[in-house]
Parts: sequence; C-alpha cells; structure tokens
Amino acid sequence: MKLIKTREAVGHVLCHDLTQIIPGEYKGARFRKGHVVAEEDIPVLLSMGKENLYVWELNAGMLHEDDAALRLCGLSMGQNIRRTEDIKEGKIELFAECDGFFTVDAERLFAVNSVPDVMLATRKGGTAVRSGDKLAGMRVIPLIVPEATLEDAEAAAGPAPLLNVHPYKLKTAGIVTTGGEVKSGLIEDRFTPAVKKKLAGVGIETVAQIFSGDGVGNVAAAIGEVRTQGVDLVLCTGGMSVDPDDNTPGGIRAAGAEIVTYGAPVLPGAMFLLGYFSDGVPVMGLPGCVMFAGATVFDLVLPRVAAGVPVTRTDIVALGNGGLCLGCKPCHWPICPFGR
Repeated sequence: MKLIKTREAVGHVLCHDLTQIIPGEYKGARFRKGHVVAEEDIPVLLSMGKENLYVWELNAGMLHEDDAALRLCGLSMGQNIRRTEDIKEGKIELFAECDGFFTVDAERLFAVNSVPDVMLATRKGGTAVRSGDKLAGMRVIPLIVPEATLEDAEAAAGPAPLLNVHPYKLKTAGIVTTGGEVKSGLIEDRFTPAVKKKLAGVGIETVAQIFSGDGVGNVAAAIGEVRTQGVDLVLCTGGMSVDPDDNTPGGIRAAGAEIVTYGAPVLPGAMFLLGYFSDGVPVMGLPGCVMFAGATVFDLVLPRVAAGVPVTRTDIVALGNGGLCLGCKPCHWPICPFGR
C-alpha cells in the first residue's frame, strides 16, 4: 500500500474499510475495501478526518488484513461453527450453529496469540452455548502483515481447529430419589422438579424415577432398575453428605460405577459425585444445594456430560479457579463469574 493525500485520491482503490462515527446515530464502514474513490467522496472523507489515505499497492510476501483474518479463521473454526460472511474492518466473528458445549484448546490459543500482530479472542471455553451465540473474533493488528506471520500462527495452532461446539447427545435420564423420608411421603420431593428443569435445558428428558429409600443396597438396586430402561444418564438426588444415613456414594459404587470423583472444589456443590459405568453411561450423585441454589457444580458439569465429552478428575479439579458462587441476589447465572 501507499499513503497519498485524500485530495489526490480520485481513481485510487482503498485497501481497507473506513469507519464513520456519528455520535448517537451511526458507526460503521462508510467506505469499503476495494472502493474506487470518486470526486464526490472527497468532502465526506475529509469530514471523517481523513487527510491521507492508504491505497492499494501490495507487494509479494505480504497479506492484507482481510486475507490474514481468513487464515486465522481457518485455524480456528471447528465443528458446528459458522463465520460472518462479510469481513468488516479486517475482522471475522464466529457463531455457534447449534446448542452445545463449547471447547477451546487454551494452550494452543495462547501459542497463537503469542505470535506478534495476531489476535484471536474467544468466549470462555468449557461452557454451554446456544445456537447463534457469538464465540470468537479475530484479526491482525496492522493493515498489512508479512505472510510469514500467518505461517507462524498456523504452526502454533497445529492441524486441528482450536474451537468446537459439541452438540448435546444424551437424550434420556433416570432419577433415583434417595431418602426414606421422601419415599414415605413425610416430606415433598422438591429435588426432582429442579433437576428435570436443568436437564430439559440441555435437551434431556427424564423418563424414569425411582424412590429408593435409605441404605446402600436399596440405592444400588434402584440404580440397577433405572439402568434396565436404557437411559443415557443416571442421577441420584440427596444422601451425599457425611451423615451415617447418607448412603448414595456407596450405593453408586455398589451398582458398579467407576468413580471419577467424590468431591469437587466448587461451592455450592462440594459433595458432588461423578462416575461412569462400563458401557459409558454417566452417573452423578447430586448434593442438596442443587435443589435450591441458582447455580451449582451440576450446572458446570452437566453441559459437558450432555454433549458426550468425557469428564476427568483433572477437569473437576480445574473448576476450583472460578468455582466460588458469590451468591448474588437476584441470581444472574449464567451471566456471572461462576465457573469462568
């Protein structure tokens, strides 16, 4: 590109978008990249504060910001993601094409952003997204960059896309409601309606519920009965504390699940349990806070599980950074720092 006086720019081709801002009325590209400057454009350009203009004069081995953004998009965009059709002011944005669980390879993202003159900003990975949600934006900093800069970014990213949206796969759930006081009707089961609502939010229908009462054997038997109905997910409500009558963790173990974790560095939800059966069906033990708190560890883990993404103990341990709910009144979940 070359810099020329605006008054001498008639007939020249703009090599980037020019933004016009009219406070309270308008902000956007008044002239687009590739526009051929006409005589009537000169007063408008001058009113925008453009005494000088960059016009097209591209040398070999250099990339315009639009072409560079396309290269960044290529290394970013994985499954179930769409991009803006138009490149505005050298920037491309990405959006979710479906409801699901959004993942970011944070280590490789860091490597890409460590390349000078490159930027790729995303929403926090490891979170639930809805179709149409904005996921990321990317561009290079200068108007023109060496192609080698993009080659360095591509090398840092590696062959796999940095971003993906995993659609929800699990469709059905069975609930084992523990506690003799609930089974006998001494107290109302308020736990199940709260859980059903959260499950519906990720497309899971509750197709079975069994009241197990107390005792490890009773809980294990109820889990086994729910499992015969072919559900994709098993949830056990209550009985997760250290009281002698709280037998849910033992019942889950006795039912044959391999435990990923009993306990999570999250408040509310420290007594959370997650395990998997040998056929891959997940099972969770839900502490009482899930029944009444606006957001808990269940809200952080459920989208990942619903998308069929395996959860490891390392994933649970990582929740400690951001795993403290601030108890805001009213609750603003999910527009809040919890789990972020």
